Amino acid sequence: MGEREEKLASLGYPMERRVPENNIIDQVAILGQTIYASGMVPFDKDVLTSKGKVPSEVSVEDAAKAAALCAANVLRAVSAKLGGLDKVLRVVRITGYVNTDPTFADCHLVINGATTLVKQVFGDEAGRHARTALGMAQLPLGTSVEVEMILQLK
Repeated sequence: MGEREEKLASLGYPMERRVPENNIIDQVAILGQTIYASGMVPFDKDVLTSKGKVPSEVSVEDAAKAAALCAANVLRAVSAKLGGLDKVLRVVRITGYVNTDPTFADCHLVINGATTLVKQVFGDEAGRHARTALGMAQLPLGTSVEVEMILQLK
């Protein structure tokens, strides 16, 4: 296990809790030096941990924790595909989707959970990224948040 996987585990996201692959889509696709990671929801292995609208059913704080779990799931999938996160040069972009009440305007605060985790794992330079945080009327399985990433191979 590499340094970045050890950091992820030390933050409470051990590698063995990754989301199982399915046979419909690739969790990670690579084109040249670009890694496209599919959107991940807050599964802890096979248990969906956060469902509902933010902020009426899920607090902003709990949704931010769910966003961090989504980001951890992306990083776990990338690590499994590449054989280690040490093969990633940097995180390029995070897109976060938040299942929101119609008037909620603080999606960025929720997706800060994903950003913070990525910067803890990759450091300030390799973890710095472009980002979009969007409010949605619904998300798959009724989850509160979903996160996808684009990363760059070394």
